[in-house]
Amino acid sequence: MNEKLQVCFSHDSDEWATPQELFDEINNEFHFDLDPCATEENHKCERYVTKEQDGLKISWGGCRVWCNPPYSQIDKWVAKAFYETKNDNTLVVLLVPSRTDTRYFHNYIYNRAEIRFIKGRVKFGGKSAAPFPSMLVIFRGPKA
Repeated sequence: MNEKLQVCFSHDSDEWATPQELFDEINNEFHFDLDPCATEENHKCERYVTKEQDGLKISWGGCRVWCNPPYSQIDKWVAKAFYETKNDNTLVVLLVPSRTDTRYFHNYIYNRAEIRFIKGRVKFGGKSAAPFPSMLVIFRGPKA
């Protein structure tokens, strides 16, 4: 398997830091206040949750959430976003690989969320471009 494909399917690291320019553009529209998938070094919001604190176990209700989830557990994070936006005033924007053939895409995203495909490839954390296309998935809860 070539190096780019190995990165695409590797679980060596789930820390794919969101490029600041991409985040700033999206944040200008949505004004996020929670980043549930962060580290001390790469968090995008003042309020953030680390891997040790486990963003899957806390409520996101009432928040405007930016979520660039760990790709090894992406199905769990997509499901969490879907269910959290059943709460009033909750909005979640996910940055995920554009994998429209997956179960999580059909179970939680397709016809249930707004999808924005990102032109070109995202350069995560200043690295070379990702070997996969990406998309933004926007879940809007009641009154969000």
